[in-house]
Amino acid sequence: METKDARRSPAYLLATWCVTRAAVLLFVLGVYVFPGPDVTTDVSVIYRNWYEVLRHGTFPLDDVTWQYPPAAALAILSPALLPFLSYPHAFFALACLADLVVLVLLLWSARHPGRSRRGAWVWVVGAPLLGPTVYARYDVMVTAVAVAALLAGVRHPRVMGALTAFGALLKVWPALLLAGAVRRRAWASAAVTGAGLAAAFALWMPGAFAFLTFQRERGTEVESLGALVFHVGRHFGWSGQVLLNYGSIEFLGPYVDVVSAAALALTAGAFGWLLLWRLRARRFAPHTLADAALTAVLLFTVTSRVISPQYLVWLIGVAAVCLTHRASRMTAPALLVLAASFLTVLEFPAGFVHVVSSDWYGVVLLLLRNGLLAAATLLAARRLWRTTVSRPSATTAGPTPAHRTSVSS
Repeated sequence: METKDARRSPAYLLATWCVTRAAVLLFVLGVYVFPGPDVTTDVSVIYRNWYEVLRHGTFPLDDVTWQYPPAAALAILSPALLPFLSYPHAFFALACLADLVVLVLLLWSARHPGRSRRGAWVWVVGAPLLGPTVYARYDVMVTAVAVAALLAGVRHPRVMGALTAFGALLKVWPALLLAGAVRRRAWASAAVTGAGLAAAFALWMPGAFAFLTFQRERGTEVESLGALVFHVGRHFGWSGQVLLNYGSIEFLGPYVDVVSAAALALTAGAFGWLLLWRLRARRFAPHTLADAALTAVLLFTVTSRVISPQYLVWLIGVAAVCLTHRASRMTAPALLVLAASFLTVLEFPAGFVHVVSSDWYGVVLLLLRNGLLAAATLLAARRLWRTTVSRPSATTAGPTPAHRTSVSS
């Protein structure tokens, strides 16, 4: 039985998608110039160079900027599917296709009882808030896999597990989608798929896991939460520098190692909190899977040594899945993510010169953006805990243990 929301025409939603994506394409294709540095050079220069190495059957082992799991090679090689286009144009076309796949999946999900098109609207409005960055990185492709995994999770746990494992081998973070998975079949499928794919890449191409060493050497990136210490410190005599290091603009100098270690400790603390939540959680509704995924991705984004602009693509995608469920408690965190996305495009690429120079405009932008992400994280964690762990009152009792059994069988 279709919901009232599903019976309404999606014409306005589709029209909005077409208009906003046309604008994004015009920017990445260079028809119009977006303020700030050219974000498309990652595709036209870095990805293109990796493509030349990867197509000869090896990973770019001499390039420390290659910091991705082995399946990322598939995304970098994907423009070969469109040989009649130049590499950048083919990549942008495939990024747009992945964007459309996310929308179709969200609209399909909205047709089920208890679902809503709110999630589709979050994606349609949220993704273009990041400007050309959304198509100038392969994260939109990873997000499409993650959205498919989450939407499959309630009814098809094995499919979710397989897609989650594949997503994790594309860019690690989709492994966090399993935070709320209570069906053993999802975990088993993820383990088998992940092990099989990892073994295949290790045998097929040398250096499949060299990225782990390159990631370990990263420092504190200028857009991260910890970087605010040094942005402010530069106004009070801190003597460090801002340099290109391991593929990103990072702070180098006194106490950077301390802040980086603190970020790793916070990430470990976030993992500990998630583990405690799983041990204490007793009430699992269909929307809990997506709510837990958003909370987990927020936790690990905010505590990371790096918060690149494209990370917001992940958050928008997972938040969109949450809001396809009418019962989800993640509306406020999702709105905070959208607000943070708008501030993100103001700091990168539009205001990146201010961020790098640590002037007060750049510092305030980062403080507001990171503050919104931190607020979304704390709010999401609190709501997840209250809806799954805290004892419900007599008048607002949640799903019974029997409901949990039906969800996790």
